[in-house]
Amino acid sequence: MSRQHISRNPALPFSDAVLIDSHTLYISGRIGLIPGTTQVPATIDEEIVLLMEDLRSVLHDAGMTLDDLVSLQIFCPDVSLWEQFNAIYRTFFSGPLPARAFLGSGPLLFGAHFEVMGIAVRSTP
Repeated sequence: MSRQHISRNPALPFSDAVLIDSHTLYISGRIGLIPGTTQVPATIDEEIVLLMEDLRSVLHDAGMTLDDLVSLQIFCPDVSLWEQFNAIYRTFFSGPLPARAFLGSGPLLFGAHFEVMGIAVRSTP
């Protein structure tokens, strides 16, 4: 079994993702921060877009797309944001949506409203 660690910032105590045998990607928790900072944007909608773009970027680094996602867990301290999250989330997919859980959580790092982690399986060899 081969492993490839995708790490954008080696100073952090984790890998952004781990690719197993070139086809299964385990993605660490992602939050929607303003690039190059530890700040969430002014609006929740912008935070969701940044989160999904970051998730897409990690997948791209592994040669995958959002359509390769098979499972996601979304953590949110305020589950009343479920519909607002879904309205933007759906726009990022062209195919069937991955299996998913939207979980109530305690506070998230940097005051984020959402944290997403997941698994992707390459759909093409």
